[in-house]
Amino acid sequence: MLDAVLRHGKSVDAATGRAFRHLKRADDRGLAAAIVGEVLRRLPDYDRLIDSATKNPLPDDAKARMVLRMALAQALALNTPHHAAISTALPLLAGGPKRLAHGVFGTLSRGNATLPDIPTLPEPIAARWSAAWGDAMVASAAKAIAAPPPLDLTLAKPEETEAMAAALEGTSLLPGHVRRERAAVTTLPGYADGQWWVQDIAASLPARLLGPGEGRTALDLCAAPGGKTLQLAAQGWTVTALDRAESRLARLSENLARTGLSAELVTADALQWAAPAEAYDAILVDAPCSATGIFRRHPDVLYRASPRVIAECAEIQAAMLDRASRWLKPGGTLVYAVCSLETAEGEAVARAFLESHPAFAIAPIDEVALPAGLAVAPEGWLRILPGQLADPGGSDGFFIVRFRHS
Repeated sequence: MLDAVLRHGKSVDAATGRAFRHLKRADDRGLAAAIVGEVLRRLPDYDRLIDSATKNPLPDDAKARMVLRMALAQALALNTPHHAAISTALPLLAGGPKRLAHGVFGTLSRGNATLPDIPTLPEPIAARWSAAWGDAMVASAAKAIAAPPPLDLTLAKPEETEAMAAALEGTSLLPGHVRRERAAVTTLPGYADGQWWVQDIAASLPARLLGPGEGRTALDLCAAPGGKTLQLAAQGWTVTALDRAESRLARLSENLARTGLSAELVTADALQWAAPAEAYDAILVDAPCSATGIFRRHPDVLYRASPRVIAECAEIQAAMLDRASRWLKPGGTLVYAVCSLETAEGEAVARAFLESHPAFAIAPIDEVALPAGLAVAPEGWLRILPGQLADPGGSDGFFIVRFRHS
């Protein structure tokens, strides 16, 4: 799984299926996922420790370095006894430098090696974010990645917020939202009868900006895994949810059944889909992106979001917005959102869209609709950065803008 991310640029999710075929027990799969997550969350810090204990630095892609990262993640972050961590690691180096790995691990163990409280971000990411947002943002991002974030839930019925917060032993940052400690989702009150679904609070804001549907039509592009579709349906919209991944739409269908909500599901590529003749009252474009804003939950994005990937994503987003603009009724609302911390995918795409589509203008976001700590930019759009949300649990990074068709 680590090799797929660091050498081949794949996501952990894409690598998991193949890797887990040989792990029959759920606890083994959970441990493997935890090791991968911890290695990626603190990779520069593990490498610093390894380099401090070797006379000559190991190549970045050396198998011994990868195995040592895994052993150290178990010993220093997952509280695995040191002897167990190294005894399970060494067999991975069959025919390789077992003695070297054992010596490095032993040196660090005897020296009582520790990890810093605040992880070190990968240098290319830190440099890019510092240039775009400043050093304070980078420091907040490093602090945010130190541990997996809390669990955010969106409620089907916002009027039940107070009661659900009590039942779930959580707190609420907005009507229709509950935040609590991480737990097995299916065991929590209200899951079985569809009273809520898992969704980061930042990810819940784009659909909120469309307001009550009152039976009007809405198109949710790139809909899976479906949190925004569920929101729109709960808000009273007649929803068409489009995504090109049939397997992901199947998961959305299951959540619709669990929550008792409804939407028309369409399997298609938004850039090739022939939309119905009847235009929509609202369109939500939660576009494919580098996903650097979800680095707290998915630290692998920090090693996959190269400048080339960011540029390709921005191009797709621009094309998707252009197509969506043709499917919207005059007077309708178009929301564009990306879970990215890159200006090339948010601000630059929004400005270019306005320049090339004079019939559209920004409908400024009202700060009253936002959780404490978030502020609307002078342009009227919302940029969410690490460290902004007043709650210490933080949020994903996002860019959100609302356009109105004249």
